[in-house]
Amino acid sequence: MTPASGDLNEPGQGDRAIGRFLEMMAAERGAAGNTLAAYARDLAAAREVVGDLVDADRNALGSLANAWADLAPSSLARRCSALRQFFGFCLDEGLRADDPSPVLPKPRTRRPLPRLLSSSEIEAMFALAEQRASSDRREAVRLLSLLELLYGSGLRATELVSLPLSAVPRDAPLLTVTGKGGQQRMVPVSGRARQALSRWLTVRGEGGGKFLFPSRGATGHLTRVRLFQLLRGLAADAGIAPEKVSPHILRHAFATHLLEGGADLRILQTLLGHADIATTQIYTHVESARLVALVNERHPLGRG
Repeated sequence: MTPASGDLNEPGQGDRAIGRFLEMMAAERGAAGNTLAAYARDLAAAREVVGDLVDADRNALGSLANAWADLAPSSLARRCSALRQFFGFCLDEGLRADDPSPVLPKPRTRRPLPRLLSSSEIEAMFALAEQRASSDRREAVRLLSLLELLYGSGLRATELVSLPLSAVPRDAPLLTVTGKGGQQRMVPVSGRARQALSRWLTVRGEGGGKFLFPSRGATGHLTRVRLFQLLRGLAADAGIAPEKVSPHILRHAFATHLLEGGADLRILQTLLGHADIATTQIYTHVESARLVALVNERHPLGRG
């Protein structure tokens, strides 16, 4: 290819370009450390096959299909996504005169439909959590608050356990949540959740550090692992198979039940903190699958 700038043939230009790309992803798009490390690994894997990515021609990049033939579709899709973004950056910066992304492998991936809890299972968990919280025991009130925010606001586990005390609304029924890549969004807090939070703040007391749900020593926050354990314990006590329950499954239930209730997909994207609407669209498939099952079960022609 014809270099777009005079120094592309210098040794290490590709490495410098990758470094600049990662700096851009961190500064302009707020990519987290783990995300940047994954991009670096994926670009390094491509470089091992084709050499300097800035100078690699289309024939060399086309060879990645064979070199990565044994990868899982999801892994191949992730690597190709990293390369497409890198080549877009190179084109914008004048490091390449073309975008060779069309020759990259095109894995066919299908996102698995998220597992769901039924409405009766959700109700059983809430009934037990509310019954236990009526004693005003600290741990029981905390668990009810956690459950209300997972199902009522659709928070990710990490977002929930790391909520600062300052995020609790005073007047407006909204939480300020810091999601992936440090991106902030506002999420609604239901009346039920606000009541649970008010009870939790009363039993939590003035101490406990800066986090809404502090750890036992009050030096940090409740861990994701402990949140997982608490939910599974509650599920088992409510007569639900523990393996069916996790923070993420409650987040799925929040999204699916909102969509069933008529929520707009773009609003749902905002509430969930998805950067790409395609991620949110998985819930339309969940709803479609539910409707197909309903027809097969209830329609006369569906009974074979």
